[in-house]
Amino acid sequence: MFLNCKGNLIDLSTPKVMGILNITPDSFYAESRKVSEKSILDTAEKMLTEGADFLDIGGYSSRPGAKDISEEEELQRVLPAIRSILSEFPEALISIDTFRSKIAEASVNYGASIINDISAGKLDERMLNTVAKLQVPYVMMHMKGSPQNMKELNQYEDLLKEIIFYFSERINTARKLGISDIILDPGFGFAKNMQQNFELLSKFELLNNLNLPVLAGVSRKSMIWKTLKVEPSEALNGSTSLNTVALLKGAKILRVHDVKEAKECIKLTGELTN
Repeated sequence: MFLNCKGNLIDLSTPKVMGILNITPDSFYAESRKVSEKSILDTAEKMLTEGADFLDIGGYSSRPGAKDISEEEELQRVLPAIRSILSEFPEALISIDTFRSKIAEASVNYGASIINDISAGKLDERMLNTVAKLQVPYVMMHMKGSPQNMKELNQYEDLLKEIIFYFSERINTARKLGISDIILDPGFGFAKNMQQNFELLSKFELLNNLNLPVLAGVSRKSMIWKTLKVEPSEALNGSTSLNTVALLKGAKILRVHDVKEAKECIKLTGELTN
């Protein structure tokens, strides 16, 4: 499996790490919130030095119940961050975490290489056409509703069957439009309760039947810290444990707050599967 990022072919035979850079004041994990240019650049440098393959920049907090913000505010958060990072680190591969086509297109024009959409095009009817026009890799995530109401929308008859059906429809729609590089994110914590998150992880390998790279985003999420009865700041060990499970079940990208530890997971699990 390969991804074409700005003409660079990224080989996913070895799993890759996507470092999370939240340009928001209210993300669930306080340490991940970066607002000043210095903190953004310091974090980017640390992640790249530790081996991040991608930097995922988001200006819209998608935690459950998060406040909605305007497109203009989201643009004002992410575009200066993309410009600053690529000015300092021109080889960096940036993913833009947005469900809005306007922000996605502006970010790619500023130099972003990947679009990471929590709604798989369902919250903006123009998104899939925009991705097709831009011809960049597209992360499509499974969720229901929006960040504001998804907690109430976690009813499923068969969780994995419904997620796979959802992706099959979204993939078919994207392919018809000419989108070639697709990554699947099953959306831990998005319209899923604690039990469902662990069911999803326990059956994660079933997603490989769709023959596309699968991203795991469990880093410091509530399924970890609520289970362990700790704070998000104390959830690194739990994140490492669940990242390891995801890798053993076929994850090709880990989306994480802690790059060094994720790279170590990949190295160690790689020794098991060689």
